[in-house]
Amino acid sequence: MSDSPSPPLPEPCTFVIFGASGDLTHRLLVPALYNLAARKLLPDGFTIVGVSRGEMSADAFRADLTKGLRRFATATVDEGLASRLLSSAHYVAGDASDPTTYERLANELSHIEASRAGPSNRVFYLATSPAAFAPIGCHLGRSGLAHENGGWRRIVIEKPFGTDLVSAQALNNDLLKVLSEHQIYRIDHYLGKETVQNILVLRFANGLFEPIWNRDHIDHVQITVAETLTVDRRGKFYDVTGALRDMVPNHLFQLLSLVAMEPPARFDARAVRSEKADALYAVKVPSEAEVLRDSVRAQYLGGRIANCEVQEYRHTPDVRPESTTETYVALKLMVENWRWAGVPFYLRTGKALKTRRTEVAIKFKQAPVAMFRNTPVERLAQNFLVLNIQPNEYIDLQFNAKIPGPTIAIKGVGMTFNYADFFNAAPSTGYETLIYDCMLGDAILFQRADGVEAGWRIVQPFLDMWRNAGAHGLGMYKAGTEGPPEADQLLSRDGRHWRTIA
Repeated sequence: MSDSPSPPLPEPCTFVIFGASGDLTHRLLVPALYNLAARKLLPDGFTIVGVSRGEMSADAFRADLTKGLRRFATATVDEGLASRLLSSAHYVAGDASDPTTYERLANELSHIEASRAGPSNRVFYLATSPAAFAPIGCHLGRSGLAHENGGWRRIVIEKPFGTDLVSAQALNNDLLKVLSEHQIYRIDHYLGKETVQNILVLRFANGLFEPIWNRDHIDHVQITVAETLTVDRRGKFYDVTGALRDMVPNHLFQLLSLVAMEPPARFDARAVRSEKADALYAVKVPSEAEVLRDSVRAQYLGGRIANCEVQEYRHTPDVRPESTTETYVALKLMVENWRWAGVPFYLRTGKALKTRRTEVAIKFKQAPVAMFRNTPVERLAQNFLVLNIQPNEYIDLQFNAKIPGPTIAIKGVGMTFNYADFFNAAPSTGYETLIYDCMLGDAILFQRADGVEAGWRIVQPFLDMWRNAGAHGLGMYKAGTEGPPEADQLLSRDGRHWRTIA
């Protein structure tokens, strides 16, 4: 029997997907909705409406969604459940930039909501290219579709939220002209991971950790998002984006803010998001000299990952032969407040690396070793608390223990809490919790405008310096390795080293 209370059921709503024929819808959204239905977390009267350019009948749309679900589901598909979920799906053909599309959508929604008792609640999910976020949001506002007259209206947008500080501010300004902040749900699927959410619980629900979660006890923090994936067929997108824009202002900064934030006054969206934003505002914006000293950017060369040969980045289709776009980035950042003064945060992310791994590693300071004079310090295990997020979700605590025997001999050991083993958690896409929270109106796991802009404020100096530097300072690393040697030097000069990602 579960010790947790039954989760509340969201109010009936219509789930409108812009970009309904795209990869995100098939690969992640529909499997997530199916998983919610399997857990009985979708309300009665839940309806899907797809909006996309191509002409398609409602039956053809349902068949397309069913096909995608069978391909991308995280568990065996119950055909009866899938049929019940998708049988009421509707489709509206039209270009998202055309005002008449919203007229047809309004008619479809009126027809659906007239047959359903209760408020006309709507989720608008923008599974589109980032360039469409502001136009769609503005059309929803101007057409009246997002006006909260008879029910709530929520708009979900995917990252990236802008491509630099100026564009992020412009996107926020455009959306907030026609929508209220409480209606906008900026989604980052990393926050749907159980281990990420558990950072808050680990810190603030245990008297064990929070008293030592500060500069007196923590030596440094490492945040790693390593991918074995190459750029593959995304060359056109990636060559104007790069690893910094693609990963740091969203995924890595979300993890940093959860680790660094102060305890919120209460566990609600306003308090939690305010503390997260404050943590990012406390990060020192680097000078030009600090950008050059405290950052590494690199591109992958040809190599081998597992049993596959990988061509170098510059040979990827739609990538410029002389490209200086980084596929790897490592940063040293300082959080300038009382809790973290003098504690470096090292961030790294890259493509075509040796192993897929996402983790937060908190390194505690070395204990005095005077009483173990005959034990070389280098033989003592380092005290790490590791929050592993991908590919497996677990928490590992590394410490020293005495080896059994008549003499004092010390060896590093670890205690591991594995989510799958302890809770028998069902496989998920990472989107289930976020979609469910959006339907409930709980925005704790979503970014607010000030948090987004705080992240870009830190990143902007790196973007500016790297653009001006061109190829100067761009490192190289072989595909299938742990990254460029310059990244190791970023830590070694401080007397530290990266945890291995092998």
